Amino acid sequence: MSGSNGRRWRSASKGSGKRAPGSLLTRPWEPLWQLFHRLRPARWSAYVRDHWIGKPLVTAVPMAWLVLFFMVPFIIVFGISFSQSVLAIPPYEELWGWTDDKVLQLRLHLANYNYLFTDTLYVSSYLYSVKVAAVSTFFCLLLGYPMAYGIARASTTRRNIYLMLIILPFWTSFLLRVYAWIGLLKSNGVINNILVWLGVIHEPITMMQTDFAVYIGIVYSYLPFMILPLYSNLEKHDRTLLEAAADLGSRPWKAFMRITLPLSMPGIVAGSLLVFIPAVGEYVIPSLLGRTDQLMIGRVLSDEFFENRDWPVASAVAIAMLILLVVPIMIFQRYQNRELAHK
Repeated sequence: MSGSNGRRWRSASKGSGKRAPGSLLTRPWEPLWQLFHRLRPARWSAYVRDHWIGKPLVTAVPMAWLVLFFMVPFIIVFGISFSQSVLAIPPYEELWGWTDDKVLQLRLHLANYNYLFTDTLYVSSYLYSVKVAAVSTFFCLLLGYPMAYGIARASTTRRNIYLMLIILPFWTSFLLRVYAWIGLLKSNGVINNILVWLGVIHEPITMMQTDFAVYIGIVYSYLPFMILPLYSNLEKHDRTLLEAAADLGSRPWKAFMRITLPLSMPGIVAGSLLVFIPAVGEYVIPSLLGRTDQLMIGRVLSDEFFENRDWPVASAVAIAMLILLVVPIMIFQRYQNRELAHK
């Protein structure tokens, strides 16, 4: 009898739209389940296929890598740049703290950024870094374009050999290659000894600790980053365009200027930015080969962080250098997207 009464109570509850007393207390997740049931996709398989398989699944790992190892450190450094240096560990104040009245207080100091623009050391270091990077990028382009053009026009067998020779220096240590230039450029080095032996000069030429040595080191180290994007672009050119220009009476130099050079602009921009961006913050080459009276911004950043232990100023220097490189990075991204769209 009690069982029939229970069934009648449940049927009456369904028909009247009312619930048994205490049902919400015994099942508190019922409203959430109804909301989820109402907002759920029509078919879970279609939802997973459309939103989690394909491009999102492929880009999830690199995006997580960028967020973990770039975005999170950037946020930390950006926060430290608004802090104030103290003699403690860590050597900076926290950005927020509780007052005696239990009020959360946010403390942002702009003196670090003001210090960058008022001290001539930082301004001259930024300008010198941009100058060195720009000149080095120009010489890399001047040397790399003919080499990339020759590799792109070579036969398949020779092309593989040339590419292997371009990549071969990466098989040795970067620091070892820079130290090798010290043995070549110093006053009693290989170059000066050969020139004196040939009678070209009578006294050794000072090449170490000069801008010339820095340009040599950067151009030698970053030249492959110019050649490879240019080769990738030049190798895809349609040679029938040059044949058509020759049939119409155009000279080779004119055809190159009006056909090959405009078509290779994405490769030029990509290679130039791949050289310019890391050259601005270069630390090893200027420290070993460069001048002692003029520092690049990478050396200034290292000195502020490790020697002066002024982490807030060092963080402000890093953020300012990143802002300086935002425009080249955006240009590189634009031309990269354009080149990928034409594939």
